[in-house]
Formats: sequence, structure tokens, C-alpha cells
Amino acid sequence: MPQSLFGRLTLILVIGMLAAQFASLWLHMDERQMLMQHGATHIAGLPSRFWLHLSLTLTTVLFVSVVAVRLVTRPIQRLAEAADAFGKDIDAPSLEESGPAEIRRAAEAFNRMQDRLRRLIAERSRALAAVSHDLRTPLTRLRLRAELVDDESLRQQINADIDDMQAMVEATLAYLRGLNESEPVQSIDIAALVSSIVADEQALGRPVTLIDTPAAHYPGRLSILKRAIANLVDNAVKYGHAAYLGISDTSDALRIVVEDDGPGIPEPDLGRVVEPYVRLETSRSRETGGVGLGLAVARDAARLHGGELRLENRAGGGLRATLILPR
Repeated sequence: MPQSLFGRLTLILVIGMLAAQFASLWLHMDERQMLMQHGATHIAGLPSRFWLHLSLTLTTVLFVSVVAVRLVTRPIQRLAEAADAFGKDIDAPSLEESGPAEIRRAAEAFNRMQDRLRRLIAERSRALAAVSHDLRTPLTRLRLRAELVDDESLRQQINADIDDMQAMVEATLAYLRGLNESEPVQSIDIAALVSSIVADEQALGRPVTLIDTPAAHYPGRLSILKRAIANLVDNAVKYGHAAYLGISDTSDALRIVVEDDGPGIPEPDLGRVVEPYVRLETSRSRETGGVGLGLAVARDAARLHGGELRLENRAGGGLRATLILPR
């Protein structure tokens, strides 16, 4: 059975035509037997014009079926392409509202949904800007008031709590801004990007190693991909003691692999650890466990480019995080 709607509709039409032709053949055979029973001995078989008629009918029906089914399925294909483009770019152009009545109604509904989502994201961006300002102001006041506390130990504890709150606020705002970022797509030298990240990490004295693998340029959003790769490297160093970066470039996808030497992640947690604010480290310390947004940012960056983030435990120990970006 064909997988596409085009193939299935064409198959149905062809089967229907063949069924009609074989019914016609059966009628010709029945007529031939009746004539022979009445003494018409000159009928030796089916007339050649029947086979000519069958061939012409088959050719005509196939041609008409292909054209008709193509006209029916083309608007559906355009709708699927528009939905896929909208999933990657919130500012993708609206779908053309043309074609049969049903297709026009579907296109109108899709465009209304697209407009509502754009307004929702715009409103969230405005709320985000307001929250960013409103949260920083009381934190600053708290820090100033903490300086009035005479107890040195208590003052340090208060400042530490304020630092944790500010770090969480900054991380959350950065995460939300990253989801809405409308950075234009550009051709990225992936090998140079990964090399620069490794060089920055090594300059800080962190155990990060690059497995030098050439890769062709990739059309993507530079800052988002850089942030995603940096988060994967940071997680590998923090929890796996070292990070090893490699690039696998094929005709179907670009894969950026980050491996570590840590204990890995329990299999039941591999799926949920990429969700925002999920932390497997239970100390709740910001220094050891972070906020829980690093893998969520990397996953969203992959999805923004139509790809995925895949996590798996290595056979010899450690975790392998693969950022898969389709070509």
C-alpha cells in the first residue's frame, strides 16, 4: 500500500478502472457463449478492438488520475510545508488561501492560528521584559539592606541566597528569551564554531578535547547553536569530569557529539532530564547542580532547527549527547 495520499488515490482509481474493464471482459465472454449456442460459429475469440479499447482506457485513466490526484493533494502538501516552516520560524509567511472550499477553510484556520500564536509570543515577550525589570529591583534593594545587618555570618548567608535567586532569575529569563529569538539563519562554519568553544574552555583550564573532524557549512542560527553546544560541554565537564567533542557530517544530518567520563544517567531519567528545571543532582546547590536549564536549551535549539537532542549512556561508561541537525 502506498504511503502517500497521492499514491493511494491513484491506486484506488486504477483498481476501479481495471475492475470495470474485467467486468466488461466477462460480459464479452458471456455474449460470445450465447452467440455460439445460437449457431454463430464464426466467433473464434474476443475481437481485437476490445484489447485496443482496454489499452486506450487504461492509458487515459492513468493520465487523468495522476492529474486529478495531483490537483487534490497539492494544497494539502502546501499546508504541510507551511506548518513545518512555521514550526521553525514564527515569522514565516502566511498560507495562500486558494483552492477548493475545504482547502480555503483549512488555510484560513491555519493563518488564524498563526496570527494568534504570534500575538501570544509578542505578549509574552512584553511580559518578560516587565518581569526582568521588576525582579531585579527588589533583589537590588535586598542586597543593599543586607549590608545593614551587623552579624557577618548572617549577612553572608543572605547575600548567598540573593546570589542564588539572581542567578535563577537570570537563567530563567535567558531561557525564555532564547525560545523567542528571531535570529536570522546564516551559513555557519561548524568546525570553526566548535573549535572556538573548545579553545575558550581550554583557556579556562577545563578538560575539553576536540576530535578534529571536518564539516561543511550549516545554515542555522549562530548564537543559539553556540549556546547549545556550550551547555553540553559545560554539563560534560561538571558531571563527567571531561568533555570530548566530535563532528559527524553526512548527507542527511550534521551530528555534534559531546561525550564525558562520568557515571552517565539512569535509563529511566534519560527522557525527562531534558525538561526545564529537572535536576538529578539533589544537593540543590547552584554550584554543583545549576538551575536545570542547560539540556532544555540544547534540546530547544535542536528542535528550532528541525532536529533533536539524543542522550545515551556509553558502553564503557559516561554519557554521549548528540545534537542532530538535519541537512
